[in-house]
Amino acid sequence: MATPAVPSEFRRLTTPRSAAIAGVLFAGSLVLLRIAIPADVDRGTDWLEQGTPALSAALIIMPFAGISFLWFIGVVRDVLGDAEDKFFASVVFGSGLLFLAMVFVSMAVAGGILASAQTGPDPASTEEIVYFGRAVMFQISNGYALRMAGVFMISLGTIWLRTGAMPKWLAIITYAAATTLLLIATLSLWATLVFPAWVLLVSLHILLRTFGRSSRPNP
Repeated sequence: MATPAVPSEFRRLTTPRSAAIAGVLFAGSLVLLRIAIPADVDRGTDWLEQGTPALSAALIIMPFAGISFLWFIGVVRDVLGDAEDKFFASVVFGSGLLFLAMVFVSMAVAGGILASAQTGPDPASTEEIVYFGRAVMFQISNGYALRMAGVFMISLGTIWLRTGAMPKWLAIITYAAATTLLLIATLSLWATLVFPAWVLLVSLHILLRTFGRSSRPNP
């Protein structure tokens, strides 16, 4: 049975370029959060005085950054088009949502730390709360969230290699970055920056390719 033709007055819905820019915004918010929280988990509460502005800004930006990451997932799937494999697409979508959910939980803990430090009547108990909260954040973000990010990247890298939707060099970089997250995520807080750097690279590549295509004259 033939597929009915689309009426001429209808236009095909295409992914906006701003969706690729969303990946850049998401990467920036994660970097801001990493700068606000020191790498030394055993550090006391003195870092809150210097890191409060950056942490407060990250708490405000993160909900919108999460929306940006959802847009980024949509852009990546749109690049694949009809070549998208259902199995790997399900893994990509599921791991991406799990990563985002755990990032939100980690940010909620960070908000609780900030509120406790500002309103806690007892400095000793406040320091214990801050220490516990940062330990929970470290376990959620580095122990679980970044591992889901690694699965997200490996699945995308596999799809890109099989379909050729993205350059081979980008797929290789994706595999290398995902391996880094899976192996050293729990060893250093700096591993958190690997994923936003990768998101930034992919977003910029999609933007450049989109603008390159739109600048060409239609035949």
